[in-house]
Amino acid sequence: MTEILIHPSAIVSPKARLGTGVRIGAFAVIADDVEIGDNTEIQPLAVVHNGARIGVECRLFSGCVIAGEPQDLKFKGEPTLAIIGDRTVVRECSTVNRGTAETSKTEIGAGCLIMAYSHVAHDCKVGDRVILSNCTQLAGHVTIEDWAILGGMAKVVQFCSIGAHSMIGADVKITKDTPPFALVGRDPARIEGINKIGLRRRNFTDDAIAAIEQAYNAIFFSGRNITDGINYCRANKLDADPEVAKILSFIERSKKGVLR
Repeated sequence: MTEILIHPSAIVSPKARLGTGVRIGAFAVIADDVEIGDNTEIQPLAVVHNGARIGVECRLFSGCVIAGEPQDLKFKGEPTLAIIGDRTVVRECSTVNRGTAETSKTEIGAGCLIMAYSHVAHDCKVGDRVILSNCTQLAGHVTIEDWAILGGMAKVVQFCSIGAHSMIGADVKITKDTPPFALVGRDPARIEGINKIGLRRRNFTDDAIAAIEQAYNAIFFSGRNITDGINYCRANKLDADPEVAKILSFIERSKKGVLR
C-alpha cells in the first residue's frame, strides 16, 4: 500500500512528514514537527505531539500519547525528541514523553511491544525487542537493554539500568541496576537466578547458558560480595565467555549498584 489514508475527522498538520502507506484513524491528532515512517498505523484517538519520530510499520493504538512534554520541573519547553523504532507497537493509553535538554531525546528501539497503560518517561533509552507489559512504569533516565521483558505493573526508578535478556516479574519495583540475563522477582526485588527459559527461546547454546549460570552462582549465590565474585570469575577465566564478560562489564560500570 502506497496511499496515505487519513480519516476525515483526524487533525493532521500539513507540516507533518508522512511516509507512504500511513493510516491515521478517526479523531487522531498529529502535530507539526512529526515524522511517521512508511506503512505505520495511527489508530483512532491517538495523539502524536511535536518531536515525535516514528519508524516504519509501527502501530500506535487508541488513546496512546507520543512525545508529550516531560514531567520534569527543569523542562523549559526546549525542542526535544521521542523516537519510536521500526515495527514497534504501542498499545492503548500508553505514554512516551520526549526528552529534556540533558539528553535531548527519549528513545524506544525496533520491534518493541509497549502494552496498555505503560509509561516511558523523559530521557529513557529502551533497546530493541523489549516488552513492557501492561501498566509498566519507567521513571526518567531509565535504560532497558535489548530483549528485556518487564512484567505487568513493574516499576523502575530513575537512572536505573536493566540488562539485556533479563526478565522482571510482575509488580516488582526496581531500585538498582539489574545485570543481563537476570530473573528478578519478590518484594523487595531480588535476583532469583538467570532467565534460562528466555535464553533457550533465543537460541543461546547450552554452553553459553552454563557459563552465565556459573558466573551468577559465583557473584550472587556463593556468599561472596560482588567484588570478590567478579575477582573469582576473572581468576578462573570465566570471562573468556563473551556473555560472562558482558555481565562483569555491566556490574563494573553501574553507578547505582546492582540488585543482589
